[in-house]
Amino acid sequence: MKAEDHEHSIASFRPAAPYAGSTLAATRPITNPSNLVTSLFPTDNGPAGPTPTGAEAGLIATAASYPMQAHPDHLMGPASLPKPASEDFDIFKYWGNLSPWYSVPSFGLDSSPLVPEGCRVSALHFLHRHGARYPTATTGKGVGPAGLAGRLHEAIVAGNKWSASGELDFLNDWVWMLGADILTPFGREQMFKLGVDLRIKYGFLLNNFTESQTLPVFRTESQDRMRASSENFALGFFGERAREQYLVSITVEAPGFNNTLSPYYTCPNSFNATKAYRQNPVLQVWIPKYLKDTLPRIQGMLEGFELTYTDVFTMQTTCAYETVALGYSAFCGLFTQEEWEGFEYAWDIYFWYDSGWGSPTARALGIGYVKELVARLTETPIDVHDSTTNSTLDDNPITFPLGNSLYVDATHETVVLNILTALNLSSFATTGPLPGDHIPEKRSFIASQVVPFGTNVQFQVLSCAALPDPQIRIILNDGVIPLEGLGGCPYQKDGMCSVDTFVAAEKQVLEESDWSWACKGDWTVPPGTQWNTTTGDAPPREA
Repeated sequence: MKAEDHEHSIASFRPAAPYAGSTLAATRPITNPSNLVTSLFPTDNGPAGPTPTGAEAGLIATAASYPMQAHPDHLMGPASLPKPASEDFDIFKYWGNLSPWYSVPSFGLDSSPLVPEGCRVSALHFLHRHGARYPTATTGKGVGPAGLAGRLHEAIVAGNKWSASGELDFLNDWVWMLGADILTPFGREQMFKLGVDLRIKYGFLLNNFTESQTLPVFRTESQDRMRASSENFALGFFGERAREQYLVSITVEAPGFNNTLSPYYTCPNSFNATKAYRQNPVLQVWIPKYLKDTLPRIQGMLEGFELTYTDVFTMQTTCAYETVALGYSAFCGLFTQEEWEGFEYAWDIYFWYDSGWGSPTARALGIGYVKELVARLTETPIDVHDSTTNSTLDDNPITFPLGNSLYVDATHETVVLNILTALNLSSFATTGPLPGDHIPEKRSFIASQVVPFGTNVQFQVLSCAALPDPQIRIILNDGVIPLEGLGGCPYQKDGMCSVDTFVAAEKQVLEESDWSWACKGDWTVPPGTQWNTTTGDAPPREA
């Protein structure tokens, strides 16, 4: 390609000058295509050839080793960082909830997700987050990556010329190209692959549905990215005729609807009483601390536009968003390994206090799903009192079946974290609460391991020849979670606990939870670092 041709191709990729910081968007899908003549494009016009179906796979029970998820497909990181990074540094694992999911080797147990010797899987409860998405829309002017792009562009339009140099030179021609809220192409692939992955590992569980002549019921909710995630997952799991092979229960994510997969709309305090604490004082300490030397370094490459700590943090965020949307981002190469480690910890702080063990409403938001899990495990009708469960759906054996061998639920990362907190999986809280002045040497909670794009939880129900009772174990992103200390669950090398003991522990958690007080009570969170819960509970009622 000639240089002038290359320049022309780049120019066609951008809006008219002054384009730095401008927004470039495509219009999809095409609503009224001029060449849509369906009679010329029949879909049933020839023999399909042989179509015998093979037996179901069961890698989880048959393989000698377990396939771990490492580097995400199709995404490119920076060629280099400003300072030499350690050989094993993987930038994709330092973006918190914006990281693509990857296999976590261990949460403290030296055990594989493969079925322990002498056991077999009788059921699987599978919970997952949606795939990689564009940034969520925000109403705050100048907020987030799109807001930074807008401010840069507005400065040019207003005649306030700025110029970037050095490693930041690309900013002179930078165009904001991302949409909002919906899945990216990579996010669609994540969900498709997750469905394929589950079919290869647990396909044999479908034999139970063949025997009973029923269809599995998968659940999702009404947000576009959630429905798209569920559909792409099912396409990977079932194939192109997926809709004939399962039923989908779509719950409504909106005010006024009980919904365990988006429980915050029926918990006013999750928006109101905790709003002040969402302006996290710990995070406000940490961001300027870890970016202390970064801000002047980046500012030195940008003349005529004053940056803030928030702007520099936003540049790191833009790296993650652009990469999972476009495959590559020039912003990624601006920052050192140490700065990426600081960025990761910022998300740890945010999610710990916003949705996890440090949140005053996390347990209340998660107990609805815990009630559903207990009902499924015990095959007993659900108690819909004082939680976010939907009585219309959960009281119906068609929309909320009991006794199935496979359940699949899709939700948000915040809700996955609410649920893990409500389950009382305290191993993630052993080093909390998280401080704002340093990164703990060994912390038990890392957001990229717990709530990345595509995060997934396997609740395996097992029958073991050497044990009299059914067993359960919980596997998060391929890392087995220890259940020791959860009620009467003992230490077990593979993380197993009897279903009866596990259920008793969860019923105790439910009994001790005060949903009404946490969600509707008149309480306040102590200021600053005085708030240090590690259970996800609201401040206690006054005596």
